[in-house]
Amino acid sequence: MTGFEMFWPLAAHAFLVFCLYALLVMRRASVVRSGKVERIAFRENLAEPEESRVVNRAIANQFELPVLFYAVSVLLFITEADNIVAVVLAWIFVAARYVQVAMQLTGNLPLRRLSFMLGFVALFLMWVWLVAWMATS
Repeated sequence: MTGFEMFWPLAAHAFLVFCLYALLVMRRASVVRSGKVERIAFRENLAEPEESRVVNRAIANQFELPVLFYAVSVLLFITEADNIVAVVLAWIFVAARYVQVAMQLTGNLPLRRLSFMLGFVALFLMWVWLVAWMATS
């Protein structure tokens, strides 16, 4: 391994967040142009139309569990425990986040739940891997 493999899943997740922000801006602009809501509604945090609220919630979700993902990824890199096992688990987590976002935006709750659980387990195993690595080093 070259040493930077943990970077790519982190970059892929960051890209997902940036795409969600772009989608939020487009959806909010669309509902303002359509007259469904006044622009001030977003500044004053008033009732947001479902079209943009679902994206806003998807963004919020990317700052919950993924915080632990970023922490463990950096720790795995620093401790040099970022081997193929850790990198594969990181990619599973990120792929599951992409699926979860797609399901959240389309309303597919059963698949969203499944993708969340897959990502959760992958992240949990990343932490187990880090703890095991630290305990044996």
